[in-house]
Amino acid sequence: MLRTVELCAGAGGQALGLELAGFEHVALFENDPHACQTLRGNRPDWAVHEHDLFDDFDFSIYRGIELLAGGLPCPPFSVAGKQLGEKDERNLFTRGVDIAEIIQPKAIMFENVRGMLDPSFKDYRERIELRLKKINYTVQWHRVNASDFGVPQLRPRVVMVAIKRQYSERFSLPSQIVEAPTVGEALFDLMAENGWPGASAWKDHANRIAPTIVGGSKKHGGPDLGPTRARKAWAELGVNGKTVADGPPAVDHAGMPRLTVRMAARLQGFPDSWLFSGRKTAAYRQVGNAFPPPVAHAIGKAIGAALKETERGNTADQQWPLEAAE
Repeated sequence: MLRTVELCAGAGGQALGLELAGFEHVALFENDPHACQTLRGNRPDWAVHEHDLFDDFDFSIYRGIELLAGGLPCPPFSVAGKQLGEKDERNLFTRGVDIAEIIQPKAIMFENVRGMLDPSFKDYRERIELRLKKINYTVQWHRVNASDFGVPQLRPRVVMVAIKRQYSERFSLPSQIVEAPTVGEALFDLMAENGWPGASAWKDHANRIAPTIVGGSKKHGGPDLGPTRARKAWAELGVNGKTVADGPPAVDHAGMPRLTVRMAARLQGFPDSWLFSGRKTAAYRQVGNAFPPPVAHAIGKAIGAALKETERGNTADQQWPLEAAE
């Protein structure tokens, strides 16, 4: 059995991907009430804890699980912020390592923004590596683009994968899994849902993958597609990024259409069946801050394969749950 505990689970992008990779969720921790409602609404059987990671909790009860995962908040390392790194009060990456030292899972997968690999944070990364190496992990930092995993946006991110040494030789980061569709290809049916006659022309114009979708923080950012530069990039695809729409364009719509929360979620790789709790701003923020499920699926599958192969020998004849379902 492959079991996982997830920190800062958000709306479940990483959790959904890991589920498809064959992991069973023992517990998910998230402090945003809307995101917790999203997790419980989509997966009532998951053990969701509405919990701040700095509050008291006995994480030792999960000692020895297969995977500790987390989409840890990114502001301390974001190129768009002050880049205070470990000095930032919002830095949950160090707290995640604290919890890893308690749980000592067989593998760790922490996601963060690409700024984590900035040279200014080299000393911090080395200190993280030293702490984990002392408890028998090998540590790798990978820069991944969501578009390499079939997600129709670039979305560069950093994923730290730490694996106990006895499993590490079996792990390799998956390369490109599937070519990503364009924004037009991904969203045409939703844009045409209300009979908008301009949908076909819009599809032909939106012929590239999207810029990175941003969700903002609880204090900053609303239901829009980002700052001026981001909105300009969206406009080049024929999308009005100033606000998020309540529904698809109407039959008499004129001008550039706006994205709905559902459209943004599809561009993040969520299935249409995944429902988001809260009003538009809260729902869009969950979508914008998510880890795309297809990326988590691919990396989780590679981690799971390394753990299974080392423990059971050759597993070439075994199928993953997702493949078996197909």
